Amino acid sequence: MKEFTYEAQPMRVVLRPGAAETAVPGEVERLGLRRVLVVSGPRGARTARAVADALGGDCAGLHTEARMHVPAEVADRAVAVARAAGADGCVAVGGGSAIGLGKAIALRTGLPLVAVPSTYSGSEMTPVWGLTEHGAKRTGRDPSVLPRSVVYDPELTLSLPVDLSVTSGVNALAHAAEALYAPDASPLVSLMAEEGVRAMADALPALTAAPRDLDARGRALYGAWLCGAALGATTMGLHHKLCHVLGGTYGLPHAETHTVVLPYALAYNAPAAPEAMAALGRALGTDDVPSAVRDLADGPGVPRSLAELGLAEADVAAAAQVAAEQAYPNPREVTAQGALDVLRAAYTGDRPRRDS
Repeated sequence: MKEFTYEAQPMRVVLRPGAAETAVPGEVERLGLRRVLVVSGPRGARTARAVADALGGDCAGLHTEARMHVPAEVADRAVAVARAAGADGCVAVGGGSAIGLGKAIALRTGLPLVAVPSTYSGSEMTPVWGLTEHGAKRTGRDPSVLPRSVVYDPELTLSLPVDLSVTSGVNALAHAAEALYAPDASPLVSLMAEEGVRAMADALPALTAAPRDLDARGRALYGAWLCGAALGATTMGLHHKLCHVLGGTYGLPHAETHTVVLPYALAYNAPAAPEAMAALGRALGTDDVPSAVRDLADGPGVPRSLAELGLAEADVAAAAQVAAEQAYPNPREVTAQGALDVLRAAYTGDRPRRDS
């Protein structure tokens, strides 16, 4: 018998085309909010404006300054804007940067958060927050940052380029992979994680072949929901730690970094996580999980290596050392040499070795 503890996350989820403008006002009203600040990044400003317009008099303002990895100064500015507007809630519209900024506001102010994702990162399903300050990214867990409602609208992702759709989807898949071998995994979490990987692995080739396929976009959001929820209920391991170091310290792009690193982190952990690898293999239809994940992320514009992302070869060893010095749960012991081997392989982008 497997012993476990599982705590359900208190959240409402809506998924349907057109929901960004038709469902968000109802979710805000259901929460009893009357002055919400809508936040987004610059690229998502048009969509965020449409959501703000749909909210009408319940919108206290629009703030479009979200940035990748949530720099502390950006969070400070957003918190000041929310307080000056007298906001009683926040609606974050966009990808991980916008939702991360919404979480930072919630963490500092206690305001309830509604998330309207436009990518497949899955961040909206977790109580995990992140802030980057002095060249280092800090993360933590706090129930106050978990969105009270998540509104998934497949139409918002139609304009997401295929390469970004793929990297965003693999980012979500990374959440499920680490949830499967987390020390606090439970049967329900494992079911969600495996189904999330299966849904994402089915959706990504379909939307790559037909980027305007609304059904495929909806299946990808469904996969992101499950993958994110699995991570939200468990703790992160080597893969996420490496990506946080590469993003927070070296400024590498979030989803792309996850996409490059994941096959090599899986290859490293595979000998110590046979049950997780079996579940991933079932979901992906393979007996070579690291290579299948790498192949899933194949296509024009999708990076293959950390070198492509701009990491200097001289920084590989330093990044590995930082990651190895921090304690976190992982199925296989993380040594400085082990972390270095993973990052060296990810730097060159060669096919992952199954015997790593």
